[in-house]
Amino acid sequence: MAQAIVVRALGGPEVLNLEGVTLTEPGPGEVQIRQVAIGVNFIDVYFRTGLYKSATGLPFIPGKEGAGIITAIGDGVNGFAVGDRVAYASSDGAYSSERNVEASQIVKVPDEIPLETAAAMMLKGMTAQYLLNQTFKVGPETTLLFHAAAGGVGLIAGQWAKALGATVIGTAGSQDKIDLALAHGYDHVINYRTEDFASRVKQITGGKGVDVVYDSVGKDTYPASLDCIKPRGLWVSFGNSSGPVEGVNIGILAQKGSLFATRPTLFSYVATRPALEACANSLFDIVRSNKVRININQTYPLADAGQAHTDLEARKTSGTTLLLP
Repeated sequence: MAQAIVVRALGGPEVLNLEGVTLTEPGPGEVQIRQVAIGVNFIDVYFRTGLYKSATGLPFIPGKEGAGIITAIGDGVNGFAVGDRVAYASSDGAYSSERNVEASQIVKVPDEIPLETAAAMMLKGMTAQYLLNQTFKVGPETTLLFHAAAGGVGLIAGQWAKALGATVIGTAGSQDKIDLALAHGYDHVINYRTEDFASRVKQITGGKGVDVVYDSVGKDTYPASLDCIKPRGLWVSFGNSSGPVEGVNIGILAQKGSLFATRPTLFSYVATRPALEACANSLFDIVRSNKVRININQTYPLADAGQAHTDLEARKTSGTTLLLP
């Protein structure tokens, strides 16, 4: 019998309970995976609390990201075989020792990349890929601000942006996290707990501001993030770890300099098979080049998913967190 974290009621980390679950044979278009590692992401918290709604309702198995070995294949699946090493960032269900997943949502993992690394980077790494290469095309002329620089996406994005030639500014909440970000591509890292980050950004940029702000924090960094952006620059709100931004008056974009704003999600950028493969292959290429290192800084047994969420929400984590079945 497979083991999985089953959410039967919305709430705090205490609702994450390990249960035995019956796993059926994979259906048409599905593969069955024995999971090696599972990525933990802040989006998992949103689903656990009900900020985001699970497509299946209650109960559900949370988690979007994992990697493992194919153990069975359903009808109509082409291009995959039992024994293939695969990874995904897709629908709910990752917090489990074994699972069925749509073959259209998985990609093969190159032999040079460990499955633990793949599980640690699919959602976060493909998020960095689309943010830096598609939402705003970062290059040598770009100056950017990335909040939560020492987080899972932040550490990948800092290295990737530096590889693209950008001037990279970040924010973090402790000296340890500042040092970590500086070691991963950031030119400047601002302690948001002790400094006014908008003033520091203006100081760093000689009063010009940045071309783009990448903001996964939300409530605590809005509207100050807008004060960091040069006229006609872009605010990218791709998460809300401190709470959602509410009551936005679109006129503020005019007041702050004819700014642009977007609220993207990874799943819109990988909605087709060609888009998924292109995004994943771009990520695999940058990791294999050693220009981006994937930091697995915390691991927990699957049964301790609640503790992993507690630490994540308390901002005690850095880099990537994995659950191990």
